[in-house]
Amino acid sequence: MKRQEGSKPILGGHEKFVFRYGWLKKGVDAVSRNHAIFAEDEALVILGVGKNMVRSIRYWCLATGLCEETRGKGSAHQLQLTPLASQLMTDAGWDPYLEDVGTLWLLHWQIVTNPARTLVWHLTFCSYYEPEFTKQQLINFIDKQLVRRGIAVTAGIVEREVDVCLRTYVPAMRNTPREVIPEETLSCPLAELDLLRFSVEDEIYRFNIGPKVTLPIHVFGYALFTFLSSIAPHRRTVAVDECIYRQGSPGQVFKLDENSVVEYLETLEELTEGKLRLQETIGLRQLYLNHDTSEWFLPTAFALLEQYYA
Repeated sequence: MKRQEGSKPILGGHEKFVFRYGWLKKGVDAVSRNHAIFAEDEALVILGVGKNMVRSIRYWCLATGLCEETRGKGSAHQLQLTPLASQLMTDAGWDPYLEDVGTLWLLHWQIVTNPARTLVWHLTFCSYYEPEFTKQQLINFIDKQLVRRGIAVTAGIVEREVDVCLRTYVPAMRNTPREVIPEETLSCPLAELDLLRFSVEDEIYRFNIGPKVTLPIHVFGYALFTFLSSIAPHRRTVAVDECIYRQGSPGQVFKLDENSVVEYLETLEELTEGKLRLQETIGLRQLYLNHDTSEWFLPTAFALLEQYYA
């Protein structure tokens, strides 16, 4: 699903909750039966959660690209499943209960590359280049980025968005063994990815930059071809550095180092049977794309997921 970079971003909607195991499956199942479920009172009974959580589930289904708003008269509150949701989260889908860590990496990619719904996540992973930071430093950065985009919000909204973004990736912690963690601070499944680490002693967050042993080559490939479809639809060559350092690239979103990206690209040469070739000439490393039409990127990306889950 192509992202609309120019669309006006929507802040909020998560009700300060990160998503949990089972939430996306609940949301997908509910939408598959009733496109208007989130606008109806019976959503509380069907989803088995409170009103705020119902709104949060709707938000995360949209943020992960599993659902999209339908267009047309009288459909303002209706959602429909995307092709990814149909393949991934339905009862006969690839991994409806998020049992494969590759699915968590896929959902991370979907969230971070969806600036219309999760702008703060996008800015944090794609535009913020400090390897370590305090929460306040990230808030200051996000605030400046919103001002540059002409988005006027209160300081409280910025802090709330940053707080939920950080909790998406940092496991919930107890100060004492018996301390009860409030519901809104329970861990998100994406905390398993170990992308962001928090030091309690100095209250510093650190990106875990380097190899990701649990990131499957097929999911990286899906991310890469999705990325290439937006930056190079008609190009035959792409500099490897663009895949590592460019905003929204797999290297930035997955916090990979240079060697890790190159290793993934070398493996993709074999998986794609020559559609993508990695070459180095006069010190310049480039990807050569062998295609006849700009429409081949997304089908190739989806085919890699099909291979992985097969």
